[in-house]
Amino acid sequence: MGKKNRKVGLWMYQNGGGDTIEKKLVNKLKERDIECVTGLNLNEAYAENNHIYCNGIQMDTLDLFFSYNAGEQTQYQMYLYKTLDKVVPCINNFESFALTEDKFQTDFLLRQNGVNTTDFCLCHRDDHKLLKQFIKQWEQIVYKPVDSWGGVGLTKINSEMVLDTLFPFLDQLDMRFFYGENYVDYDKTDYRIDIVDGEYIGCYGRKAPSKDWRTNITSGGSIFLREPEEEVVDLALAAAKITGLEVAGVDIIYDRKKKAFLVLEVNGIPAFARPEQEEMGLDFNEKKIDKLVELIDRRSSGFMR
Repeated sequence: MGKKNRKVGLWMYQNGGGDTIEKKLVNKLKERDIECVTGLNLNEAYAENNHIYCNGIQMDTLDLFFSYNAGEQTQYQMYLYKTLDKVVPCINNFESFALTEDKFQTDFLLRQNGVNTTDFCLCHRDDHKLLKQFIKQWEQIVYKPVDSWGGVGLTKINSEMVLDTLFPFLDQLDMRFFYGENYVDYDKTDYRIDIVDGEYIGCYGRKAPSKDWRTNITSGGSIFLREPEEEVVDLALAAAKITGLEVAGVDIIYDRKKKAFLVLEVNGIPAFARPEQEEMGLDFNEKKIDKLVELIDRRSSGFMR
């Protein structure tokens, strides 16, 4: 039995079965004498002097804050999350979460630590000459907003002519730089590997629709059952460890030209399987919940790994 009288705060997505997941987390934490306060959306919080308040709760007195809602994040919420993380254990820790919200920063760190990613470039948005050099070198570039998710804003550029038509659009955007990735020759499927507290939880595959190259569900991709190879799991574990995420969803593709697996993205809020996905055989939710409960129990007791 863990330390008594602990109180943790949760902000959990509610759609797609998230409300059911939240109830299971709350009940299993209660069995360990850990009280949960739910619905703590920092977008509704405010700070006064040295305290942060949300829905009547003084957030800085909590034993832990668990934030798990990708769809409703705001800049204000992230700003308070960063502050709260300095005084309360947070899952994910803010430094790692903020890192993986930025695709360039994530890829750069992974490559510095020997993890294969797609080839990428970053340059000033006005450096048209350099961008054209990358087009000649790679033939196709995927432009990615560094802070987008769900495939939003992804644009495939396959010629200098397309790049020329894109420049006026880029000039109108409030952006300081251009981040692009070499388009990978792959079979239009990926692996999503779930990791919690350094342990493999589960895997599934995603497949792009027939007339697209993006596997994201919000872009029309579909989920299918998939068993990962050991190499894929090891790659995902390495990516989660390097980024420092306690909870991670690592997207991996196979580069047919290089004949190697590559990390495409590292996500700090990987969704649980939805009810309809559980019916098709995705069965990692209970394992993920149990591992999260263990992690929250340990971190809220003040014990650090």
